[in-house]
This record gives sequence, C-alpha cells and structure tokens, in this order.
Amino acid sequence: MSNQPNSGKPGRLIMVCCGTGCTANGGQDVYQAFCNEIEGQEEFEVVGVKSTGCNGWCEKGPLVKIVPDDITYCGVKPADVKEIVDRTLKEGELIKRLLYRDPQSKKHLKSHHDTDFYRKQHKIALRNIGEIDPASIQDYIGYHGYKALSKVVNTMKPAQVIDEIIAAGLRGRGGGGFPTGIKWKTCASAPGDTRYIICNGDEGDPGAFMDRSIMEGDPHSIIEGMIICAYAINASRGYIYVRDEYDLAVHHLGRAIEDARQAGYLGDNIGDTSLHFDIEIVRGGGAFVCGEETALIASIEGRPGEPHDKYIFPAEKGLWGQPTIINNVETWANIPYILLHGARHFASIGTEGSKGTKVFSLVGKVQNTGLVEVPMGTTLREIVFEIGGGVPGGRSFKAVQTGGPSGGCIPAQLLDLEVDFDNLTRAGSMMGSGGIIVMDDHTCMVEVARYYVQFLAGESCGKCTPCREGLRAMLEILTRICAGQGSMHDIELLEEISSTMQSASLCALGKTAPNPVLSTLKYFRDEYLEHIEKQRCPAGVCRNITSFSIDPELCTGCGLCTRNCPVDAIQGEKKQAHSIDNKACIRCGECFRNCKFDAVKVE
Repeated sequence: MSNQPNSGKPGRLIMVCCGTGCTANGGQDVYQAFCNEIEGQEEFEVVGVKSTGCNGWCEKGPLVKIVPDDITYCGVKPADVKEIVDRTLKEGELIKRLLYRDPQSKKHLKSHHDTDFYRKQHKIALRNIGEIDPASIQDYIGYHGYKALSKVVNTMKPAQVIDEIIAAGLRGRGGGGFPTGIKWKTCASAPGDTRYIICNGDEGDPGAFMDRSIMEGDPHSIIEGMIICAYAINASRGYIYVRDEYDLAVHHLGRAIEDARQAGYLGDNIGDTSLHFDIEIVRGGGAFVCGEETALIASIEGRPGEPHDKYIFPAEKGLWGQPTIINNVETWANIPYILLHGARHFASIGTEGSKGTKVFSLVGKVQNTGLVEVPMGTTLREIVFEIGGGVPGGRSFKAVQTGGPSGGCIPAQLLDLEVDFDNLTRAGSMMGSGGIIVMDDHTCMVEVARYYVQFLAGESCGKCTPCREGLRAMLEILTRICAGQGSMHDIELLEEISSTMQSASLCALGKTAPNPVLSTLKYFRDEYLEHIEKQRCPAGVCRNITSFSIDPELCTGCGLCTRNCPVDAIQGEKKQAHSIDNKACIRCGECFRNCKFDAVKVE
C-alpha cells in the first residue's frame, strides 16, 4: 500500500517496513500514523508514504527510511510519528534516540547504509525489497521491473535465454545447488507438448524466512523470472506453491498475479508474441517433506505429499507426467537480474563453483538478526561477526548450524570457511535454503542434534524404512544420552544408522537427516563423552544430568540470578555471595545464563 501525492512538486518519501517481522512490532500502525499525520500538511515539502517489504534488519524494526535525505530510524512506534514529522520533516533535525548507535564507536549513524550490517552486503535477489511497495506493479516497473522480460521476448531466442542462464553459473538456491540452466535445457528438449513451471515457496526450515521475505516484498521478480523461463522452454502454465502459514505472501502474490494479467504480462500473446502463460497459487499443507520436489508435485496433483525415487527427473517427467521445471523463490528472483545485466556480470560475483550471491536468514545468538545477502565465498566470520555484530552478552561463539534441520554444525575453528555449496558440503553441512543459526557457549551440541532429529522424525513422510525407522532409532539414542543413560556403543550405533540412511533413504530428507548427528560427533565428540562417561552436560542444558553451584569467590551479590530464578531457589544478601538450594532448584539454567561474572558453575 502507498499513499503518495499526485502533485508534481518534489518531495521526500517516507518508507515504512511492513514485512512480517516489522508488522508484528507495529509496522502497519506506524505506516497508518504517517498517512494520518501528513494528510493536509502544507508547511513543508510534499511527502509520500510507502509501505515496503522486509528491509532485512529485523532486530531493529520497525524501520523508517526517509529519502532522499537518507535517514533511517530504528524501532519506530506510532507515538514517534508526530515527532518525526515535526522535528525531522519540518525542521530538518535528526532524532538521535531513533538512530542506530554503533556499539564500537558509540556514534549515532544517520543512515542504514553506514552500518556494517548493510555496507557489507551485495543485494541481487533482495535488490528491490525494502525499496518498493510490493502491492504496486508500477513501483516494480519503476525499478526496472519487466525490462528483462521485454529484452528476452524482443531480442532473444529461447535457446539463447537458456545459454545465458548456463553461462551465468546460477545454481538452484533451494538446497540441492543443481545448475539452473542445465535443468532448463533438459526440460526444453524433453518430449511432450505441455510443460509446467513451479516455484517452490514451501519454506519449512526452523529459523528460515528468506523465501517468505521475497514473496512478501518483491512478488513480481518471481513472476517475471517464471515468465522468462516459460518463454525459454515453451511452458504454458505455472504454479507457485506457498507454505500455508504465509498469509501475507499469498496476499501479495495474488495481487501481483492479477496486476500482471491486467498489464499483459500474463495470459495470451504476452509481449505481442505467441507466448501464452499464466500462474496459479497453490497453498501447501505445512508438511516439511513437501519442500522435496517430487513430494511437492504429488501435493499439487492432490495426492499425499510423499517423494518418489528420481530415476526420471521432473525436468523430463514431472507434474501430471509432463516435463516440469521446479526452482525455489530465490532462484526465480535472480533470473530477471541475470537477463538484464548479463551472464558475465553475474558470474563475476562469487566463487569458481558457486556464482552470484546467497541470501541467508541470520538468527540465534547474534547481535543483528535478520536477512542478509552476500557474495558466495564470504566467510562465516564476516557473516557472524562483521554483519551480524557477533555474539551478545559477552558470551563466546561455539558453532553455526547451516542448511536447515538437515544441515550440519560448524565449529569455531572453521569460522574462516568461505561459504559456498561445495565448502559447506566438505565441512559436513550443506547450503540448504540458507538458514544460519548462531550458537554460543551455553549451547549443548548433543541436545542440538537431538532437537533436529526430533523435528525430522516428526516430518518424515514414513514412506521408506531407512528414514522412518532410522530417525526414530537415532532420536531414542540421543534422548538416552541427554538423560545420562547412554553408552559408548550408542556412538557407534549412531554412526552405523547414519551411514545406512545416507545410502538407502528414498529422498534428500532421509539422506541428509544424519548431518546434525555426524557433524556434532565430528566436531563436538567430547560433549558426547561427557554425557556418557561423566553423566554431565557441560553447557548446563540437559536437566537430568545437570546441577548448579555458585562460586563465592566470583559472586558479587548483584542479585541478577535471584531475580531470574523462577522458583526462588537462590538465597543471599545484596553484595554478599549467594547460594543455590539444590532441593528447590529445577535446573532451568536461568542463573547460569544470566550471571555476568561466570560465578554460576555447572556441577
């Protein structure tokens, strides 16, 4: 939505983030407050108000940007709006308390462009998000939207489009990393008169919101990418499969599809050519396994979302037995950019085997949570400590988990790993759709493995025995270890089950499900041994084998542990050493996590 003036007078534009994260913190109320406040104002330059998608800096939302002044205000509330209008728009004064304050320099920064979070990013897939109104096709066109499509249908043959995608080196951003252009070429040459195109928007990884943000904030880039593919492979029908929980994404995609039809970009004779192509939205049922392309196809066809063996790939025989292209949201968003700027430009970014940029959701124990896009080959250290601002609360970094539930945990000694498809695989993890979860030294890696195996066990379709029974068996073993009842034989058994699942599971969910277990066994084996041999959780997480005490030499009597204890199990006078009543203690670990002096110890 936007409320922009019809007057030809130059004016400043107020851009309010109304992505899901900012909306949850009142972004829509801030937008409406600006609309109400500037209505009828004549004392200053004409100002427009624009509702945008996610700016990525979720930790600081709702964000308000004022252009062309290049001012960014963080954590804005509706009560702040009148002050912004009166002081900033009328008087040209900055409101310091709403500016971002750099934790190192202690300086207030006027623009988000001045922060490490944004300065170190390179946006391609996210190029328009936070800049355009996702509900306005005219806004998208104003940011070079549909220019790539015009270039393609007017100056290129279908085979040339495919060759350009191949030359760009774009690999699928959904997790598998298969070369996109090769997939298109296979589909274009497959026998059959009907071809389909699918956008996989079934984003189910815990902590991941990359695809959601693109669908919400720049839906036309997905649509344009799909139309270009339709021209290249001669497809007539497209489907966008969206996770059912993503209401805002469905709303914006539906509006964008209708507007694209009205503008002649979808339907018959697109661009005055013989191309006929239209798109339909299909809402998924929330099954994690439907992110696997054969299960997704089954779901669209109205069958249970279960995968099948890929002895024939969907590009040759997919939806309703016809050649089908499936790419994920981020892949489609890259297509118009590549065709507009050229394959050589895109291929100049990234690494030898992984071209371009990658979008990551950066969450967990990190200062700046949010959405980031960086060139392939950027190190984990740069992402976590320079863009993310490091670990909060004075804690030390322990690991990152990449690639979703089926990804692996990468330890501190690999922080200088250059992130791309191949390096992550060699490290025992995977790119996945792009989730990065940061963990600090209060994280139990055995419990992390148990958590992800529990998630995958619940999401397995159960069709094949190795995945169904293997995950249940691993969950039982890991639960036993976390309870202090494990044995050394359990470690051998976990490795044997993992090997069987990797070689015998039907689909990628089962084949990659052992990654959390194998990576934690590889890099954090000592924690497994502590749980088994000493019945002790060094991170203080596993309650059955954990107890806490307070070191009187380190305790300052600040009372922080007492205030955070939910059962009043800590006693002590102010500025005097405290103690824990272990009979009353429920081993929640709040005292351990909140102590600023490391006085609380794990027994």
